[in-house]
Amino acid sequence: MKVKRVLTGYLEENCYLLIKDNCCLVIDPGDDYLKIKKEIGDLKVLAVLITHYHFDHIGALKELLGEFSVPVYDFNSSDEKKYQIGPFCFKVVFNPGHSKDSIRFVFGKEEMMFVGDFIFQGSIGRCDLEGGSFEQMQKSIQSLLKETVNYLIYPGHGPKTTLEYEKKYNAYFS
Repeated sequence: MKVKRVLTGYLEENCYLLIKDNCCLVIDPGDDYLKIKKEIGDLKVLAVLITHYHFDHIGALKELLGEFSVPVYDFNSSDEKKYQIGPFCFKVVFNPGHSKDSIRFVFGKEEMMFVGDFIFQGSIGRCDLEGGSFEQMQKSIQSLLKETVNYLIYPGHGPKTTLEYEKKYNAYFS
């Protein structure tokens, strides 16, 4: 599976295209719809995955769904379970803290996860915005610390990281 990062908007949100067998999933279509559409090109869009509904992560969602009539997987439409969409298999895990509707998408076979604004390299997402809770964030982090796989972590902003790196260097993980 190939992961293509598309930087969108003035907050430089990471929109991701997951590509396999000429199909793709779009994760967090932040803004700059035309930029995202150009990167999609001739790929067949199978679904859109939303880690949370802050404006910088969904700015191009309406336009994207207007062009591609595909399902949306988010906090409201998903359960904490495994899903198979075409060649893609992932698990949804709820991780409130940054927002009430924060979730992560875990691709176990590929040992990667897409976490939105839950975790950043060396930090975590803000908890002081509406719907945020530092107490919930701490519980979500404790749940993540139980993972034994060194997942590659794709955040909503900034560079990718690994779970092992965050366990070792992220002050919020201690």
